[in-house]
Amino acid sequence: MAHQAGGRRPVPRPVPETCATQAYLQDYAALLESLPLPSLVVDHRWNVVMANGAFGTLFRGMRPHPSAMPGENFLRFVLFHPDAAEILGEHEAGWCLPMLAQLGAALEAYGHDPELQAVRRDVTQDPLMEAAFRQGLPHWIRAVGEAATRLDGAVRLLRHPDPRRGPTECRIVDETPQTLRELGYRRLTMVLRDARRSGAPARRARRPRATSAHLSVVPAPED
Repeated sequence: MAHQAGGRRPVPRPVPETCATQAYLQDYAALLESLPLPSLVVDHRWNVVMANGAFGTLFRGMRPHPSAMPGENFLRFVLFHPDAAEILGEHEAGWCLPMLAQLGAALEAYGHDPELQAVRRDVTQDPLMEAAFRQGLPHWIRAVGEAATRLDGAVRLLRHPDPRRGPTECRIVDETPQTLRELGYRRLTMVLRDARRSGAPARRARRPRATSAHLSVVPAPED
């Protein structure tokens, strides 16, 4: 049913038992695959239920990772894959902090979910990520407003592997139909914008090194 991008296929996830629902998801996967824009369907844990070929092309150069491949769990990919910043431009403010906000919201709604709790434990084990979650995220939200934590309509920087595109912006569009929503799924599409229109910078931002005193979004201690 699903096109899995960027690595080994994960353990199959439970599929709704009714034949009508299975048929709908199979047809929806065909619809997704027909689109030229990167698009994926995730559950409340950010496990990737299905993704199209354009999504796979975007992340085709990612090295294998045991738990953070983009076609398996997009939240883990953004937070933990060492190569994520190679594709996701302005990784810290543009992708990492908004996804930490998504993690916080998911934990509020599904606090006892073991997979979400496992992500939270992994965040705890990374001192920089834990500082971002506990200190940087509230500081960032106060600075930019709650609207910045929403994904629908957000404009983010991408470095597409296709040299004809290169650094460009994408607008994330949440276009989840009612049937997917009832199944607990969410569909997100990355609408790639013309580089000449977006004016996306060509710089190559890197994820902060573990030796940094603090993240750039975390206020420095006062003397």
